[in-house]
Amino acid sequence: MKPGKTGITRIIYATKYSIKGLNAAWRYEAAFRQELTLLIVMSFITLFLPVNILEQIALIGVLFIVLIVELTNSAIEAVVDKTGSEWHELSGRAKDMGSAAVFIALVFAALTWAIILIPKFF
Repeated sequence: MKPGKTGITRIIYATKYSIKGLNAAWRYEAAFRQELTLLIVMSFITLFLPVNILEQIALIGVLFIVLIVELTNSAIEAVVDKTGSEWHELSGRAKDMGSAAVFIALVFAALTWAIILIPKFF
């Protein structure tokens, strides 16, 4: 077993690391800032849509999924970039797959919004 902090101390340190990661994403990742802004604006808009609470949770939830996937993609890119500046097929593949994951999350979000909202307006 890996030595380290346990109990509430571990939770406190994990929270600090998470906040540090969110700050780094905000500072260095334009896509994260854009997607967080999208999450905030679209979450506010759901307050005025003719949806029930479960639909509202789904609409907001898929936007959180986009943010989660973007954080993962940014982490992959940071690790790949740290390993060196020379091009390698596997590095390119890792970055492309991370980007593809964000794309799929965005498509899922758009489809979810469309499936929930189109019947309510047409």
